[in-house]
Amino acid sequence: MAISERERKQIDEANAAGGTPVVFIHGLWLLPSSWDNWAGVFAEAGYPALTPDWPDDPETVEEARANPDVLANKTIGQVAEHTAEVIAALETKPAVIGHSTGGLLAQIIAGRGLAAVTVAVDPGPFRGVLPLPISALKSASPVLKNPLNKGRAVTLTLDQFKYGWGTALSDEEAQELYERYHVAAPGVALMQMANANLNPFTEAKVDTKNPDRGPLLIIDGEKDHTVPWAIASASYNKQKRNPAVTEIKSIKNRGHSLTIDSGWREVCDTALEFVKRFAQPTAA
Repeated sequence: MAISERERKQIDEANAAGGTPVVFIHGLWLLPSSWDNWAGVFAEAGYPALTPDWPDDPETVEEARANPDVLANKTIGQVAEHTAEVIAALETKPAVIGHSTGGLLAQIIAGRGLAAVTVAVDPGPFRGVLPLPISALKSASPVLKNPLNKGRAVTLTLDQFKYGWGTALSDEEAQELYERYHVAAPGVALMQMANANLNPFTEAKVDTKNPDRGPLLIIDGEKDHTVPWAIASASYNKQKRNPAVTEIKSIKNRGHSLTIDSGWREVCDTALEFVKRFAQPTAA
């Protein structure tokens, strides 16, 4: 996938600004625009923000809903390669922040030695992460229940979104987020994570031992059904063997929507404070 005009503009602005850029990687059922609030906070703090696409991401939620099939058949490997391509165009090794499947992708990128510092929020599981809590299976069931979904883009119903994402929200806020942000997602990417421990050749794998991985913070929402604490802590236990700093933090009373809901700023500030410890912002 070629670097888009939008991405090229962000790359050029980051290279012109100096300091450490930050690359935000979205997960399933969202678009790059889901990071807009975070990008503004980090840019204000001196970290130029980039929000790369997954292959063929439409520009807007409206476009994505009008043509959901364009979102099908995007694999974890394809997204990782495109993200690495964007990072290669930067003059300074970036901080990398991802949510959900984007949290898995952030760890893949870090495992390649491409990140100065990494924050994985509610990160999807990779090969070697063994827990499969019932709530995670139920959250994934809209995709996993039908093998044909591997080649499809799958849209959640509002009730499915409330269970997987809105466990710490009022029904009103869950519906508002669903209407503002939710788009279809490629079934294949979720199946890659679900089957990672059955496939030795899976793309859902992370080099946790690379000494150039850099510092890593894993953040998990206490009430997350999609990526419960058991999955996040198992990821941490694999990662903590790395010689670099590895930390994990639970955010109380938060679900899988914690990067986009009304409490997003607390999570954003937690990530920003970690990045500040290890990466230099643009000079004032």
